[in-house]
Amino acid sequence: MPALPGLRRYLAVLAALGVLSAVAVLLQAEGLATLLTGGGVSLFLVTAVLGRVALTWGHGVLSGRFAASVRGGLRRRLLGSSPERAGVVATQVTRGVDATDSYLSGYLPSLVVSVVVPIAVVVRLFTTDLVSALVVAATLPLIPVFAVLVGKHTAARTSRQWSLLLKLGGHFLDVVRGLGTLKVFGRAAAQAATVRSMAAAHADATLKTLRVAFLSSLVLELVATLSVALVAVPIGFRLLSGSLDARTALLVLVLAPEAYLPLRAAGAKFHAAAEGLTALREALAVPVVSSRSAVFTRRRGAPSVVFERVSVSYEGVPALSEVDFSVPAGSRVALVGPSGSGKSTVLAVLLGFVPPSSGRVLVDGVDRRSLSPSDWLADVAWVPQRPTLFRGTLASNISLGSPADVPAAARAAALDSVAAGLPAGFDTPIGELGEVLSAGQRQRVGLARALARTSAGLVLLDEPTARLDSRTESAVLSATRRLLPGRTAVLVAHRPAMVSLADRVLELRDGRVGAEVAA
Repeated sequence: MPALPGLRRYLAVLAALGVLSAVAVLLQAEGLATLLTGGGVSLFLVTAVLGRVALTWGHGVLSGRFAASVRGGLRRRLLGSSPERAGVVATQVTRGVDATDSYLSGYLPSLVVSVVVPIAVVVRLFTTDLVSALVVAATLPLIPVFAVLVGKHTAARTSRQWSLLLKLGGHFLDVVRGLGTLKVFGRAAAQAATVRSMAAAHADATLKTLRVAFLSSLVLELVATLSVALVAVPIGFRLLSGSLDARTALLVLVLAPEAYLPLRAAGAKFHAAAEGLTALREALAVPVVSSRSAVFTRRRGAPSVVFERVSVSYEGVPALSEVDFSVPAGSRVALVGPSGSGKSTVLAVLLGFVPPSSGRVLVDGVDRRSLSPSDWLADVAWVPQRPTLFRGTLASNISLGSPADVPAAARAAALDSVAAGLPAGFDTPIGELGEVLSAGQRQRVGLARALARTSAGLVLLDEPTARLDSRTESAVLSATRRLLPGRTAVLVAHRPAMVSLADRVLELRDGRVGAEVAA
């Protein structure tokens, strides 16, 4: 209950609706018995029918809203989990979270009704016909007993099915990410075969789970049918012998199936919701990266940045080892070194995308983790190695929804000539993969975004000219020089032209800061 806010209140409302459903079932039985014995349509029958329709609608609305709120909470929880589990989390956020709907909005309401309605029916039968009540009371537990026996087998099958799906989803995402590398080394076909075998194993586990679910439905229906027959056959003989009046007999025959129906429905929906229950448990078991409360709001403008013995590891492999350096407010520091030395990780730590495993980063003397992430990122202009493009126009990809002088930013990033050559200029749709743009042009879109954020106090550039020709690089460097004055900047540089923009140059090797290099 603590993991699912509102669950206690949801169950309480379901219990109230279950009581009303039990009342409606009893009223409907009374009305049908009266109608079938020639008493005409009673108020009980009309009220019961309308009440059951309203209660069904109420159950649907309530369970739908609660399930939607839980799905939103689970997605926020999963997206806040460790980035090292990206493949598994991607499967859980999509297939897993959607699968919980059958459990939350299907099984739980049926479970509550299956507790309340049978009890009410048995109590009413005891006041109507003792023999029939004893038969129903004796056979009613058989349905949950058989449901539990089959359900244990189903739970094991479903758990295996879900674990195989998570493994398949995670592996598939890793293969897609590294497809270029796999092609270069000739391992794409081997990985495709691996994915096919994992998909076949998941399909086989799914079919085995479905076979058990169908067996469960057969068992529950058979038990319920035989139990109703044990009530109906003696009622028929007693009615023929005259030891039972017609209205009582009809009332018992109408009520007896109603005692078994909720349990049958709950049993059937449990097997349909077994995957959702497993997915819910997996999602709630995901460790969430804890973050300190944002208690500081820093002033906007060029910040001072200090790394104090910062270490970062990826799955046990160190990327940074006790890194110490400082960047005074308004200064520019270039990070150089071979690929894999940790330069981009430094920027990721500054952005808050990667938490340090030890040490801390101070911004204006305050731990960066104590700052509001949204306020901090609003004061940062960042150009990654591979800017992400979104479905939309070129202008919307530059502004990203913020008010900005798009033509001026594009002109500063030497992107205006590219826009002029597109069919609709800045209004040209470019798609998520930037199909109409080259790699260098996509890089300039990322730079234009940074140039459009004229109020940013911190500028982070991760080799923005890596894919540009010398002429375009010269234009971009000129624009960058106009962007940097009055701002703090951390530059990842490989080319000498980028290094020339910095006041200081730090060399990183194997995740450690070496000697300072002359700018």
